[in-house]
Amino acid sequence: MSVQPGWYVDPADPDTRRYWDGEGWIGAPIPVDATPPEGPPPPEPVPARTPAVAVPGAQPGQPAAEAQPEQPGGPGAGVQPEQPGGPGAGVHPGGPVGGQWPGYPPGAGHPQGPPPGWPYPTWPGRPPLPRPHGLPLASYGARLVARVIDFGVLVLLNAAVNGWFIWRLVGELAAPWNEYWRRVNAGEIRNTEPLPVSEHVSGLLVAILVIATMLWFAYEVPSMANRGQTFGKRLAGIRVLPVEADAPLGFGRATRRWSTLGLPTLLWYCCGLGLLLQFVDAVSPLFDQPLRQALHDKRAQTVVVQLPRTRPDPRTTTPRDRANPPGDTE
Repeated sequence: MSVQPGWYVDPADPDTRRYWDGEGWIGAPIPVDATPPEGPPPPEPVPARTPAVAVPGAQPGQPAAEAQPEQPGGPGAGVQPEQPGGPGAGVHPGGPVGGQWPGYPPGAGHPQGPPPGWPYPTWPGRPPLPRPHGLPLASYGARLVARVIDFGVLVLLNAAVNGWFIWRLVGELAAPWNEYWRRVNAGEIRNTEPLPVSEHVSGLLVAILVIATMLWFAYEVPSMANRGQTFGKRLAGIRVLPVEADAPLGFGRATRRWSTLGLPTLLWYCCGLGLLLQFVDAVSPLFDQPLRQALHDKRAQTVVVQLPRTRPDPRTTTPRDRANPPGDTE
């Protein structure tokens, strides 16, 4: 495998870039969102060498040996013990064997890691949970609490804006409902005559769903675009961020994220199909690894994180003087 020299994302640390010279990684890493310089990085300074000391009994003209720190315990104390289990027992799965990565020609060892595009060595045990932008992922419970709070706010908004249409719809459905119960009480269940449904029911239902969808859009998208939080998310202490950077979502990304979950509201008219799609989207974070993304998060490439709970430091908080309360003391 031959990879052209250039700046690539470091497989060991996806938040940084390093320069691949065609044989190995060189130079210091840079942040992944920084603009890499043209060409390879400047050479690192060569560490100072330990001054050489003369070896007693050395022949004239023989180069002096460098000073080595004496190992405690006498000769042979610095020899590394053999790994238990025989040769190769300490090699991690997927890693190089003897400094040699599989697939390279003999002698082309790459101790600093595999080239771009190669899988990195796997480690035994459960991998640690990701921390996007240094913050822990929000739990499903916190996300559910935030969504329930937002749902309550939307119910109040619909009661204020959609109340007249809902009252009209209930009035139009009262006639067929009363006729149905009259037939039940009279024993006319086998009556095949259709129930008297008003022609305004369909129009009222569509109007209610359209207004409810618009209210949801106006409530969620602007606040998510600017702060990454709705009222419910602020109370739950969570925030939505782009996967690639700690920055505001912006109007376009916030709209894409909302539309996956919000637009199916218009399909409630089709035998509750929209409600089924929203339920699948709502439970999808339970089955996603490792970022716990819902379907609307995957479409917008966002992640939900838990914000730290900051508490006032008692060492920097000015104590309150109860004898002299704030205010005019004249």
